[in-house]
Amino acid sequence: MPDVFTKAKRSEVMSRIRGRGNKDTELALARLLRRHRIKGWRRHQAVFGKPDFVFKQARLAVFVDGCFWHGCPKHATKPKHNRAFWRRKLAANQQRDQIVNGTLRKAGWRVIRIWEHDFVKKNEARLRRRIQRALGCDAVKASPVLSAPLRRRQGFRASSRNSCGTGPRPARRL
Repeated sequence: MPDVFTKAKRSEVMSRIRGRGNKDTELALARLLRRHRIKGWRRHQAVFGKPDFVFKQARLAVFVDGCFWHGCPKHATKPKHNRAFWRRKLAANQQRDQIVNGTLRKAGWRVIRIWEHDFVKKNEARLRRRIQRALGCDAVKASPVLSAPLRRRQGFRASSRNSCGTGPRPARRL
C-alpha cells in the first residue's frame, strides 16, 4: 500500500516526532525516580551517546529505548513496506547502541538500557530495583513509599534519605 501522504507532508509529520521528552517513556521514568526518591539524576547532559538520564556521581547512564526504534526482541515490528530501508535503519540503530555502550563502559561508566515495554505498573518494582542495584544501593529490598500525610504524622523528613531512595529517616524535632 503506498503512503497516504505526499513526500512533503510525510516529512512534516515525521519531523514532529519528538526525540526526547516522550510521556510514555522518559517522563514515566522521571516520575518513577521522583516517586521512589531516587536522587542525583539529570537529563540531557553532555555525555557521549546522549543518555536520557545521567547519574554523574555514580557514573551511570540510563537510556530509554523504544521497542520499534531499537529492535526489542519481544515487541519490535518489521515494517512491510520499504523493507530494505527499515532493515538498514533499525540495524544501524542497534549497532550505534552497541558502540555507545562500549564507549561509555571503556570510559568507566555503567550503562542501563530500559525498554519502553518495561513501563507497565507490574514491572515498576523490578525496574526500581534494577536502577538502585546499578547505583550500588545497599537496601535494594522493596521499601514501602509512605504518603506525604503519613510521613508528616510520623515525623519523617524526606531530605534525610540517601540518593537511592532508601535509608533511615530521623524524626523531626518539635
